[in-house]
Amino acid sequence: MPKPTKGPRLGGGPAHERLLLANLAAALFTHGSITTTVTKAKRLRPLAERFITFAKRGDLHARRRVLSVIGDKTVVHTLFTEIAPQVADREGGYTRITKIGNRKGDNAPMAVISLVLEPVNPKPKSAKKSAAAAPAAEEPAAEAEVEETPAEETAAEETPADEAGAESPEEGAAAEAAAEDAVETPAEEKSE
Repeated sequence: MPKPTKGPRLGGGPAHERLLLANLAAALFTHGSITTTVTKAKRLRPLAERFITFAKRGDLHARRRVLSVIGDKTVVHTLFTEIAPQVADREGGYTRITKIGNRKGDNAPMAVISLVLEPVNPKPKSAKKSAAAAPAAEEPAAEAEVEETPAEETAAEETPADEAGAESPEEGAAAEAAAEDAVETPAEEKSE
């Protein structure tokens, strides 16, 4: 006798459970989101995410493994050609379960399970890691600037207005452009 799966039984025997989950997965891939009970949505999530992982692989063996469970070629074709490219950058978490309250007739807790097809936004690094990385990144850049401009040129370029810091942003941008031109001109003359 086969060992039953842990967790809630979805009514009937193991064969009925497999067919029920396969039909829910097919409906999810066809429509993008479905409304079902919370229990069924939680049981469907690992199956659907495994199928999407197979679809991201995209080879013939993966297609046949998904076809052995779902059985509908049009749904599998949709999964492999439309859904898999949309989640290619995502490393997991292809589905989202949102609880929506209880069903009117039997007060069963309901949920909407949907595919997450939005593009992935990289997480900003935490303040501790970025603060530690920022000074380390600034030091090599500062050393590179010092090596590019000799001390004689920097002393000649400074003016009393620069020392006092009394320039506007437009004047600052113009001064930086003039300084870059002054640095590039001697290098060009030396090469000729």
